[in-house]
Amino acid sequence: MEIKQLAASDSANSVRWEAFVLACPEATFFHRAAWQGILRNVFRHPTYFLYAEHDGEILGVLPLAHIKSRLFGNSLIALPFAVYGGVAASTTEAAAALEQEAQSLARQLDVDHLEFRNINPRHADWPTQDLYVTFRKEILPEVEANMLAIPRKQRAMVRKGINSGLISTVDRKSDRFFKLFADNVHRHGTPALPKRYFDTLLEVFGDDCEILTITSPDGKPLSSVLSFYFRDEVLPYYAGDDEAARNFAANDFKYWELMRRSCERGLKIFDYGRSKVGTGPYSFKKNWGFEPQGLHYEYCLYKRDSIPQNNPNNAKYKLLIETWRRMPISLANLIGPHIVRNLG
Repeated sequence: MEIKQLAASDSANSVRWEAFVLACPEATFFHRAAWQGILRNVFRHPTYFLYAEHDGEILGVLPLAHIKSRLFGNSLIALPFAVYGGVAASTTEAAAALEQEAQSLARQLDVDHLEFRNINPRHADWPTQDLYVTFRKEILPEVEANMLAIPRKQRAMVRKGINSGLISTVDRKSDRFFKLFADNVHRHGTPALPKRYFDTLLEVFGDDCEILTITSPDGKPLSSVLSFYFRDEVLPYYAGDDEAARNFAANDFKYWELMRRSCERGLKIFDYGRSKVGTGPYSFKKNWGFEPQGLHYEYCLYKRDSIPQNNPNNAKYKLLIETWRRMPISLANLIGPHIVRNLG
């Protein structure tokens, strides 16, 4: 067993890495090799994409990135800006070897902690973050069956959007999406990711990354979502809504349109993604008939005695969030990328 590091310019081994990820049941969209270039080029974070090899065969992968910030700490994460991460391996030996190498690397980099964003638990003795859950559900073969599977009250909201004459369009550029996204996060008091990031996602992942935008009958953009496609799954990942979207039930219509289109494409799983327990998005997804599934974010602590809480629920960020809401959005979009790059 050898543990090797994928070079960003190594196209041949990137192809091998991608083939392993597509075939490995433990792997997710966020294990794909292309994230290395995105994290380096957009956010300027050093990356360490490790893979385990035996007799010329890849048996496991572990994508890692190093984030060092005075404000948010020094960490090695699998993987920043991803809801899923950690090791994806076909053997327990490969998984153990990759994790051992990650811990060795963490000590070399002198980080405060190592973080694995696991779907399933791996280390019962490590501190675990239980703040997040994910929501995944089967897409039924028939469009109408998916409509009827939505609980009655939520289904009424979807029908309201349909009856409002809303229109769904696939956008090839991020302009309309970014305006809605940036405005949405600004109202919540958090910095927006840079537009360049979304442009890069569309360019790098091609047909596996798509923006669906909802407009009113007169063409006003109301709601938009950027989704990833992986194997037979659709993952709505980033979204934004205009304040007027609620009047049209545009947000509800948006996710129904994505589900309908995904059904017609023959996809099998709708991954509604991560939410914090007890929040509005958590309740919204439950209203669609999705059940929460716990995520097991595990931490190996080196220079700290507790799990970091770099999220809006942390009381120490309350004043910052209120200040950010009052900031002109043009200034927020200018400053935001320099802050959010270190949140991961």
